[in-house]
Amino acid sequence: MKVRTVPARLGALTAAAMIVFGACSSAASPAPAASAAAGGAGGALPSAATSGKLEIFSYWTAGGEAQALAAVEKVFNAQYPNIAITNAVVAGGAGSNANAVLAQRMQANNPPDTFQIHGGAELLDNWVKTNYMQPLTQLYQQQGWMDKFPKQLIDLVSYNGAPYAVPLDVHRNGVLWYNKSIFTQNNLQPPTTWDQFFQVADQLKAKGITPLALGDKDQWESLQLFEDILLSTLGPADYRSIWTGGFSWSDPKVTQALQTMAKVIGYVNNDHATLTWDQADGLVMQGKAAMNIMGDWAKGYFEANGWKPGQDFGWAPAPGTTGDFIVVTDTFGMPKNIKDPGQTIAWLETLGSVKAQEAFNPIKGSVCARLDCSPSVFDAYSQSSMQDFAKDQLVPSEANGPASIPAFLTPITTAIAQFVNDGNVQNAQSTIAAACKSSGACTQ
Repeated sequence: MKVRTVPARLGALTAAAMIVFGACSSAASPAPAASAAAGGAGGALPSAATSGKLEIFSYWTAGGEAQALAAVEKVFNAQYPNIAITNAVVAGGAGSNANAVLAQRMQANNPPDTFQIHGGAELLDNWVKTNYMQPLTQLYQQQGWMDKFPKQLIDLVSYNGAPYAVPLDVHRNGVLWYNKSIFTQNNLQPPTTWDQFFQVADQLKAKGITPLALGDKDQWESLQLFEDILLSTLGPADYRSIWTGGFSWSDPKVTQALQTMAKVIGYVNNDHATLTWDQADGLVMQGKAAMNIMGDWAKGYFEANGWKPGQDFGWAPAPGTTGDFIVVTDTFGMPKNIKDPGQTIAWLETLGSVKAQEAFNPIKGSVCARLDCSPSVFDAYSQSSMQDFAKDQLVPSEANGPASIPAFLTPITTAIAQFVNDGNVQNAQSTIAAACKSSGACTQ
């Protein structure tokens, strides 16, 4: 059975994308003013059209991702049979190829009618603050969405109080997945703190079992693990603040997080640098490792390979993060100067509906961004994720967002990858602090 790939979310941008993004952010290259058809930055949005053409730009080309998008299109086509959809998909590069093409089109004033983008800085810093997107306040008010999505999620797609995109899904980063058979045979419980993790890890190591599977061949995986540890050390308020310069990377708590990370790396498989995230999950399935910390796209991997949730594998929040939920959300918005804004409004109205979100998310392995979807359409893991999403503190992911401005993503990814290799806490901390300052992330 084909292994489902991770939702394209991640890793550093390609060099081409970085160049184009730099141009998009330049004060010398502002976006043209919004067209009258789109209503302008402060004008009324058009009504949903009932016919015409709609171009959707995404990088959902593989496995359940493409199938999930097709399910939404089916819902859309049932309501708008006279709107023809064109999928402008760009595969490869874990989304960075698509981001490069998107940047070129936006800069050339040839935007798609709507495009897939992660909520957070990836949306706001690249496209909203640079004046390329249409605010959707009126749409949210018309659809009654302000109390259907959590406020903290709306904040991830908002700038100066106005929402600029519609969240379609929610993935949870920072889940501890474990082989239930190994835990049962060794009379172990999933650890809820890092002290408990090290106790469990020592017992497993004594039995010749690798405690934690890691595959960081693409480097973002190490950053993802670090952000889980960072959240557990800082708490949600300081964690949010550190990505935007409100909490210092030189703080002793960051030192503590790096020290914990160094200790955790001592319990992973020796070949971690040669494996991808899904190959690390494979070690858990094979019984060669007991645990893995990964986003909940890992569930899709387990299920695609025959494992059943609650029977073959269990889950818990990453140690120290109970009550906190690292959000990865895919969203769609409306660029300025598109030819057919009415068709885009129709698409966005559909995406924000219960029907579309219930069609999309069980296939993709995510949960609804809305709070009022029926749990009955989801499996046991997703039901537990829905409950936590509704009550936990929501915080952004740097490895999968990013939480900070895009210019900071590459240097922190590189710094953490180097740290995994050499374990030099002082060097890693000073490098990250300097990169935060030079990238502009610490001066916002």
